[in-house]
Amino acid sequence: MDLALLVIYWALQAYFWLIIFTVVVSWLVVFDVLNTKNKSVRKFCEILNTLTNPLVLRIRKLMPPLGGIDLSPMIIIFGLYFLMSLVEDALRHTQGG
Repeated sequence: MDLALLVIYWALQAYFWLIIFTVVVSWLVVFDVLNTKNKSVRKFCEILNTLTNPLVLRIRKLMPPLGGIDLSPMIIIFGLYFLMSLVEDALRHTQGG
């Protein structure tokens, strides 16, 4: 049980950081620090979007951008943080502490 909870926790944490990394990369593209005309950069951005868009697009359907600001990554980050805290609590209870 502990191993399954640890794997779930690590997966949630990895996706948490992937979302943050995707947001930072999107800002770098918007401010022309990264040029998507470069094939490698474009492919890298496509991979990031492939990994994160399924969840981001679902949240965007529920809550469209407000005033041009997309809050879906922030909602996902809060949700992941909440799930990670639940898994941490479950791990503490299984370890007897």
